[in-house]
Amino acid sequence: MKPSREPPYWLLFGAGGMLAALVGPGLAWLIAFGPPLDSARVHAFARHPLGKAFLFAVVALFLWHAAHRLYHTIHDFGWKRGEAEWLLCYGVAAMASAAAALALVAIGF
Repeated sequence: MKPSREPPYWLLFGAGGMLAALVGPGLAWLIAFGPPLDSARVHAFARHPLGKAFLFAVVALFLWHAAHRLYHTIHDFGWKRGEAEWLLCYGVAAMASAAAALALVAIGF
């Protein structure tokens, strides 16, 4: 039996789905109906280590959730999934997560 590489991706998919369900509506409500966001306060939040962790978790886990859902949707459309599709879906999520991490580090502490 060939070992599967799916468990880590299911873990990231599940964590991203849970975060999207629990935090996503609150973020949408805050942005849509909350007080106007002051760029200085947002920047201060992004500079704080806990703010960085929260922002990275939201961005990265949402991306991994979307990548996993897209990868399995390819199969639902009847397309054959191969290495290229796997690399495209998960590679984009990995590169975008790395870009988010680099952007958060570039903001400074």
